[in-house]
Amino acid sequence: MAPAHAADPVVEATNLTKRYGAKVAVDDLTLTIRRGEVFGLLGPNGAGKTTTILMLLGLTDPSAGSVSVLGLDPTRHAIDVKRRVGYMPDDVGFYDDLSGRDNLRYTAQLNRIEPAAAEARIDALLTEVGLADAADRAVGGYSRGMRQRLGLADALVKEPEILILDEPTVNIDPEGVREILALVRRLRDERGVTVLLSSHLLNQVQAVCDRVGIFVEGRLRAQGTVDALVAEVDRSWTIELGLVGDPTTVRGAVERVRGVRAVRSEAGHLVVDADGDVRADLLAAAQDAGARVHHLARRRADLDAVYHHWFGRDDDVRVAG
Repeated sequence: MAPAHAADPVVEATNLTKRYGAKVAVDDLTLTIRRGEVFGLLGPNGAGKTTTILMLLGLTDPSAGSVSVLGLDPTRHAIDVKRRVGYMPDDVGFYDDLSGRDNLRYTAQLNRIEPAAAEARIDALLTEVGLADAADRAVGGYSRGMRQRLGLADALVKEPEILILDEPTVNIDPEGVREILALVRRLRDERGVTVLLSSHLLNQVQAVCDRVGIFVEGRLRAQGTVDALVAEVDRSWTIELGLVGDPTTVRGAVERVRGVRAVRSEAGHLVVDADGDVRADLLAAAQDAGARVHHLARRRADLDAVYHHWFGRDDDVRVAG
């Protein structure tokens, strides 16, 4: 969970718009990211996520609207923003003939970090991202996953207040993905780093983000916690009732519960469609019928359902949680 001071906004975009000729890449984006949280910018490739990031970093100017990063206007104070924000693009570029360690040393020099402090920091980062054994090998021989992990270390060399990750886990093996997501959690929990994670991979965003913005065709369709977004699109109640023994023996009693619309057997338990939260009544009905209940839970939609609910819709942005 994000720390208590998370209400402090560190990124604020208001009606932010970017046009390339007749094409609108980002359309009237209003967004707040709070200190110490992991915010997921979720959308398909071409949705405008990377363009948004470039405007936050001052690497491209908005066509309209305003943006503030750590109280600074990136358009006018791009260098100051870059000193305090770490950025890992989706395709990290390194000097292939240099070692991983030397690439990080070069980044430290560019950021005017004192050499002794830089060496200690680089050693710690290489260990943290799992590259200590490969630190002195030429980066040209690194795999895609290794380059991504080195990119993460590179973004952290200057000890940023905000870390922006653009598709950080693309083409990485599952173990590498778990390591990167675990590191993101540690950065939030132990160092209070604010993380903006841009991705099209729903399960990864759901696993690590405190809040999520659904970004489709240049527009932010919805934003909030995953639970709040799910609640917005999933107002139905489907309840699993697991019983010891044959579940059909109490089916009649369950069907008579007020608010129950349908009951079906599935994989050894009853699945109940209801008009609301009737779990307490279901439990009582099953127990009154002499059954022993070992499982009672609501089936919920997930971020995939939220995303597909908003995909292609023209509704204004919804804020949940």
